[in-house]
Amino acid sequence: MSRFAPRPEPPYYAVIFTAQRTDGEHGYGEVADRMAELASQQPGYLGVESTRDDAGLGITVSYWRTLADVSAWRRQWEHTAARNQGRAQWYSHYELRVAKVERAYGWDRADGPAPGDGGA
Repeated sequence: MSRFAPRPEPPYYAVIFTAQRTDGEHGYGEVADRMAELASQQPGYLGVESTRDDAGLGITVSYWRTLADVSAWRRQWEHTAARNQGRAQWYSHYELRVAKVERAYGWDRADGPAPGDGGA
């Protein structure tokens, strides 16, 4: 299973959530797993990529077909409750950015040299 989100044809939207975790679990893992499951069931959801370092800084990028889909996810009641709990318990600081993806491409070692690499 890939840790990379699918790459649909642009345009689409990326919601970039960067957060510093507080100390302690406080039920974070269970709620994070539920949010990932719930997001995947929402109209317009395209995928997610997430990472966290040992100091608790995490970046999660979720991808959505339209801005209306992003707004609907923000208003979803379980997500709203989780966001409020995050402010109260899990995060000391976070930033959220919404960006329009106008171009996307990728490469995989299994595919051989990247175009323009000249085979080296």
